[in-house]
Amino acid sequence: MTLPDKSVASVVDVAWLARHLPESVILDATAVLPAPEFDGDYRLESGLDRWREAHIPGSRHTDLVGEFSTHPAAQHFTHLAPEALAELLGRYGSAAGRDVVLYDTGGGIWAARLWWSLRAVGIPAAVLDGGLDAWRAAGHPVVSGDEAVALQNPDTSTEFVIESGLDAWADADEVAAISTGSAPGTLVCALGRDQFLGTAPTRYTRRGHIPNSLNLPARSLIASDTGLLAADEHLRETVRPLIDAPGPVVVYCGGGISAALLALGLVRAGRDDVKIYDGSLEEWTADPTRPVGIAEH
Repeated sequence: MTLPDKSVASVVDVAWLARHLPESVILDATAVLPAPEFDGDYRLESGLDRWREAHIPGSRHTDLVGEFSTHPAAQHFTHLAPEALAELLGRYGSAAGRDVVLYDTGGGIWAARLWWSLRAVGIPAAVLDGGLDAWRAAGHPVVSGDEAVALQNPDTSTEFVIESGLDAWADADEVAAISTGSAPGTLVCALGRDQFLGTAPTRYTRRGHIPNSLNLPARSLIASDTGLLAADEHLRETVRPLIDAPGPVVVYCGGGISAALLALGLVRAGRDDVKIYDGSLEEWTADPTRPVGIAEH
């Protein structure tokens, strides 16, 4: 790998990608999930049409809605089994020894989700800071249409070595145990404050949050003036309430997407015991026996 950051929390800027464009595998992870206008308003679609409109030259669209999630599954975006994920990446031109760079048009949440899935099985990748917006703002070209991608010297003789030692995912039982205090850990909701409090519409079964959760919106890690991930010093200050919190730190949101951006920030800030509750509120609120917390009026 030639990625400048060999850590598991790799982020590259557009200048780095511009220099390494020909030899990199570039994956656009965009999906479209509009904010709900009323309770139960769940509208989801692939970001393929957005990729067709404009994308980084040589990139390919990865369908997180479809083939990069397990089907059938009770929740959207359920992560793939490690072997299935590695095989799928191979079809996208990825092979051991090639740089994999992920980007999106959604502020980084979708790229972070794919990054987390790859990190969970030991496949190194980097998130492009600022995504397509930063690429365009820097004056780099974009292309449109169903561009045929010619792979640059793909190393098809090597296969990914799948690692299973990283405990990257939490299930509902583990979350319930942390929530009730019967197991150690810290729960963190990565949704906005209004969604956390239950004062805004939700696309899921019930409004609110998992009891005894902290709230740190994932979007707070993105600088409002640049659209870039906060610089390391500011990032550590943003996540400071969680740096010394009891572990493991289990992050969740509605469907495990915004949670991935927060997980990326936490790992970059030095926490190595982070998990994502993959089912998140979509699973939790669908079970009427699971309590939710809402704002008191």
